[in-house]
Amino acid sequence: MAVPFSAASAAYGQAQKLISGTTGLSNPAEKPTAGGPDFAALVNESLNSVVEAGKTSDKAGLEMISGKGSVVDMVTAVSETELAMQSLVTVRDKVISAYEEIMRMPI
Repeated sequence: MAVPFSAASAAYGQAQKLISGTTGLSNPAEKPTAGGPDFAALVNESLNSVVEAGKTSDKAGLEMISGKGSVVDMVTAVSETELAMQSLVTVRDKVISAYEEIMRMPI
C-alpha cells in the first residue's frame, strides 16, 4: 500500500514546487502596483487549497484503510477534493479562453 501513498506524496511535492515558482514576485506578500488583486497570489492560493484538499482526502483514505476512520469522512474528503479540482480546471479553461480571445484581437 506504500506505492500509491508515495506516488501521491511525489505529486504533492511537484505541485508545491510549481506553486512556489508561480508568483514571479521576490516577496509573495508584496502587493501589485496597479491596485487590483494580484492574479499570481490568487492562483497560488487556489493551488494550495487543492493540494491541501488532496492531502486531507489521502489522510482520510489511509485512516479508513487502517480502521480508524469512517467511510463518510473519506467520501466527504474525496468529494471536497473533486470539487476543488473541478473549480481549478474551470478557472484554467476560462483563463485559456480569455488568452485566446486576446490573441485574436486585431492590433
